[in-house]
Amino acid sequence: AELAGAARPAGGPEVRGVSLDSRAVAPGDLYIALPGAHAHGAQFAAAAIAAGAVAVLTDDDGAHQLGDSLAVPVLRCANPRARAGAIAALVYGTAARARMPLFAVTGTNGKTTTTYFLNSLLRALGKSTGLIGTIEILAGDEPIPSKLTTPESTDVHALLAVMAERGLDAASMEVSSHALAFGRVDSVRFDVAGFTNLTQDHLDLHGTMEDYFATKAALFAPEQARRAVVTVDDHWGRRMAAAATVPTATLATRPPAVSETRVPEPAGPEFSPPHWHVGRVDRDGIGSRFALHGPGGATLTVHTGLPGGFNVSNAALAVVMVLEQLLSLPENGAGTGDGTTAVVRAVQAALDAHDPFTLDVPGRMQLVGTAPVAIVDFAHNPDALERALEAVRSPAAASKVIVVFGATGERDVTKRPIMGAIAVQGADVVIITDDDPHDEDPAAIRAGVLAGAVDANARLKLGRVVEEFDQRAAAIRRAVALAGPADTILVAGRGHEVYQEVKGVNVALDDRVELRSALAHRGFPVASASRIES
Repeated sequence: AELAGAARPAGGPEVRGVSLDSRAVAPGDLYIALPGAHAHGAQFAAAAIAAGAVAVLTDDDGAHQLGDSLAVPVLRCANPRARAGAIAALVYGTAARARMPLFAVTGTNGKTTTTYFLNSLLRALGKSTGLIGTIEILAGDEPIPSKLTTPESTDVHALLAVMAERGLDAASMEVSSHALAFGRVDSVRFDVAGFTNLTQDHLDLHGTMEDYFATKAALFAPEQARRAVVTVDDHWGRRMAAAATVPTATLATRPPAVSETRVPEPAGPEFSPPHWHVGRVDRDGIGSRFALHGPGGATLTVHTGLPGGFNVSNAALAVVMVLEQLLSLPENGAGTGDGTTAVVRAVQAALDAHDPFTLDVPGRMQLVGTAPVAIVDFAHNPDALERALEAVRSPAAASKVIVVFGATGERDVTKRPIMGAIAVQGADVVIITDDDPHDEDPAAIRAGVLAGAVDANARLKLGRVVEEFDQRAAAIRRAVALAGPADTILVAGRGHEVYQEVKGVNVALDDRVELRSALAHRGFPVASASRIES
């Protein structure tokens, strides 16, 4: 069925919306019935029609199931998911509307924080903004709960249409590898796409790091983006910059790893000097202040109140993405001469006046207590856990780091012992517990993590304390019981999540609430709850 761009047949229904979920259908919607893991969407077509669907699009199998039983038109095509984005763009008019700048952030770690940083910097520049991400969706100041890192393509186009109708000036979006693999940003073209990093994760979906990389690289093509900013701190970033087929600015935020400097790098575009780089970094409270250098001698001073070198990287990426978008505008001289100077000065003024990177990103290095320092973070893969532990390590020799974490069920099993080993190398006390087991045996998951921790502890003769708890709340209480005012507690893995999925049941569990309660029980000072928690 050649639907995209097709004129409505005389007397045919008027389609005002598109939905892949029969439960979310509104009057006037086209319901797209897709095959699923457990059932075909065609089974719910009657419910969609009862809710107001005026037509159904499905595949051959779905059309066969539906037969001639429906009172609305049934259209078929071989792969309706592949057409959903284009159809939604047509119905909602997102391609034809006056465009607001769109920013996309992809990578293994740092997507959420970078989009929050983008949103905050754009607001500091006087823009009204939208945000689509893991934690929430914002259309201006109105929060909308989010269940996926990136919603389905039909929802993305509907959200962009709402944002345009409200006159928003810009929007930022997290784009996961799942979103790219399943077409959730089809027919969306971003003004600037940013890349954070690539480390082991989601291999249960992609199988190999090469496939994971290729999926991410699809964002940096003309169909999806006008330009790109790629962080080139390691070989994956340099490969991504080389693979991008849109104008690309490169960004270096930390020195090359020692292991990478031992072997001369081959010549090629991916190994050219970066366009932007982070210079001197100074500790500023728990955060950092750093210099950001760019083409033509451009220099900015940037501050973030969030701890860790990775938040320096996230802040630098947000700044460069905004700069690249502004510098590409004709009214700014397309990035030449006085236009560049004026743009850099405007961004620096916004950074100085509003400190946009000192903000509360729910579940991302979120401060829950101060003495001991108690932090909840989403770190759920080896690289993120290692960086989080590095970020919380206090220079005070007498203080200890206590980490509480686990591994997610039904996901890449190879990262479990790796995370166990990283924990004992970065923390003094390691408490292994359940994350989200899903339908997998929680004890088997913990055993995989524990094996890596015990092996590294013995092999490296570290002498760490390693404990195991099957109840996450009890593990958090144990961490607080072991802590003194000068110590640091890191509860890692679940971040902002408020439910733990066990055997298909969502059990209420918020690491921040449990940690705050345990601290208060011992009389330790606690930070105020974030808007998302409340």
